[in-house]
Amino acid sequence: MSKVAGYVNMSDINSPTYPQAISEEQVRQGIELLFFAYRDFTAEPDAILARYGFGRAHHRVIHFVGRRPQMTVGELLAILHITKQSLSRVLGQLVRQEFIVQQPGPHDRRQRLLELTAKGRDLERQLSKPQRARVANAYQQAGWQGVDGFRKVMLGIIAAEEDRRRFGDLPTWKL
Repeated sequence: MSKVAGYVNMSDINSPTYPQAISEEQVRQGIELLFFAYRDFTAEPDAILARYGFGRAHHRVIHFVGRRPQMTVGELLAILHITKQSLSRVLGQLVRQEFIVQQPGPHDRRQRLLELTAKGRDLERQLSKPQRARVANAYQQAGWQGVDGFRKVMLGIIAAEEDRRRFGDLPTWKL
């Protein structure tokens, strides 16, 4: 079976050496499902963000800073895979509007630690509430085996090993 950059070639999917026969149509349907799911997953938060003049980049920053208080700007750049200039624009807006506060690091004053303010935590809750409900409902419908399978599929899609390792310590999921 030939691989390019860690991926299986579509021509190999239907070969007898591939352990489980997966058709190209099934793969294409999976891609289409991702597009529809992403559209619906982001629709409600997008409407909330629009009220503030924010976009999805703002949402990603708010999400990750909320999940990891006291993260550095460098850590956030590594997660988002965006340029310093792009982050600076979004982060500057969130800081000016008092959704995020930056503090110097305890050992290196040049380091900037990020944290949501009370206003930022409130916005994060508003943005994640419909998403949490949507994911929780899907998990309940799928059952624990479906959830575990979904997790494996999502981890398989993530390209960077370091990003996959972020989720390696989670226990087996059971509902």
